[in-house]
Amino acid sequence: MNETGATTTSSESSMNHENDLAETGPRPFGGRTMGLLLVVLGGIGFVASFALAWEKYLAFVDPDRTASCTVNLFVTCSAAMDSWQGALLGFPNPYIGVAAFPVVVTTGVMLLLGTRLPRWYWMSLLAGTVLGQALIFFLMWTSFYTIVALCPYCMVVWTIMWPLLWYQIVRGAQSGDLPVGAGLRNAIVGNHGIILIIGYVAAVAWLMLAVGGDLAASF
Repeated sequence: MNETGATTTSSESSMNHENDLAETGPRPFGGRTMGLLLVVLGGIGFVASFALAWEKYLAFVDPDRTASCTVNLFVTCSAAMDSWQGALLGFPNPYIGVAAFPVVVTTGVMLLLGTRLPRWYWMSLLAGTVLGQALIFFLMWTSFYTIVALCPYCMVVWTIMWPLLWYQIVRGAQSGDLPVGAGLRNAIVGNHGIILIIGYVAAVAWLMLAVGGDLAASF
């Protein structure tokens, strides 16, 4: 009698576990994969930000120096560095990346070591990333329509910010930190790769529509 009851309880527990997994929907990656993404993306962002900050310092020391990121009059960091938009908070924008991206890298390292981070930490990181992406959109608009020049190091940061933001949203939806319905959660998680690509396609289309002719003529 007890053996039968134990077997039944075990079977019910297994079924409930399977149902719980079905309800969570597809899982695109685990904590270690998320950690690796943060380390790689944060590392690239830091290197690009530091390189641009270093170029700003060298330009201050020698105003006549040609920046290493200058290809021609259209593809150059100098126009962005010299504009008021390049120092929105009263200091060069790259300093923000130099300070912020190490936090992203450190978060990734903690995940790789198996650390479980609280919801408030993830939400704070996501909020900071949203603000960073908003700044990127403003700088993209400025580069396309006001400065009419492309900064190579800036574009590296633009490129990594989208997946940095998107995969935090995916992780938040999957874990339940972001309060979304089951249907939306499964759509976000199950189509995370397609949506990532769509974001890049939209950005490239914006770039080509805004400055495609100037870009082609510069080479």
